[in-house]
Amino acid sequence: MLDGKKVVVTGGAGILGTAVAQAAKRFGGSVELIDVVPEFSSDLGPCHTVDLTDAAAVQACFKQIGQFDVLANIAGGFDMGPTVYETEDALWDAMFLINVTTLRTVLRAATPQLLSQGYGSIVNVGALGAVSGVAHMGAYGAAKSTVMRLTESLSGEVKAQGVNVNAVLPSLIDTPRNRADMPDADFSTWVAPEDLANVICFLGSDAAKAVHGALLPVSGLL
Repeated sequence: MLDGKKVVVTGGAGILGTAVAQAAKRFGGSVELIDVVPEFSSDLGPCHTVDLTDAAAVQACFKQIGQFDVLANIAGGFDMGPTVYETEDALWDAMFLINVTTLRTVLRAATPQLLSQGYGSIVNVGALGAVSGVAHMGAYGAAKSTVMRLTESLSGEVKAQGVNVNAVLPSLIDTPRNRADMPDADFSTWVAPEDLANVICFLGSDAAKAVHGALLPVSGLL
C-alpha cells in the first residue's frame, strides 16, 4: 500500500507514532521519525529530535529530510480538566501548544515541499470526543476542534495541487496510560494503536487519492 513512499511521523517515539511507523514499514514504505524526546532511536528509520513548537527547528528538520510522500501528524496530547469556568490559562495554553501549535509549525514546514512536488498526503489526528463538547474536556476539545477545522481548510487550499489532507478521529486509544487512568474500563472496546495506524496508512496511500478533507471516525466498539 505504501511501496516506495517515504513517511514522516511526528510523535514518532510515542505509542501511536511507533505503531504508524511499523505499519508503514509493513506496507512497503520507509520511515523518518520526529519527536521531542532527546536522543531517541528506533530501528524503524532515522530519528530526529525536534521541539515542534520551535518553527525554525522544524523548518531545518524538514529541509534535512527532503522529499517525502506522507506526513503522519501524530504529535499531540490529552489532559482532562476541571469545568470550563475553572480551567486556568496554563491548561488552555498547554492543550493548544501541544495539539495546535505543533500542528501549525509542521504544516508550515512540510506543506510547501509537497506542493513543490505536486503530490503527497497529510494525515492529522483529531478526536472523536471533540466532535461535540464533553464535560471536563473543554480545553482539549477546543484544541482538537481547531485541528479538525485546520484540516478541512488546508484540504480546500491544496487539493487541486495534488495534495490530500485528511484527519482520523479516534475514540479511546488502547495505551498503557489510558489503561492506568481507567483500570475498570473494557479495553476490548477501545481502538488498538495498530488498527488506527492501518487507517492512517490507508489515508496516506494512493488508494485514498480521492479523499479530501475527511474527518474519519475510528471508534472501535465504543
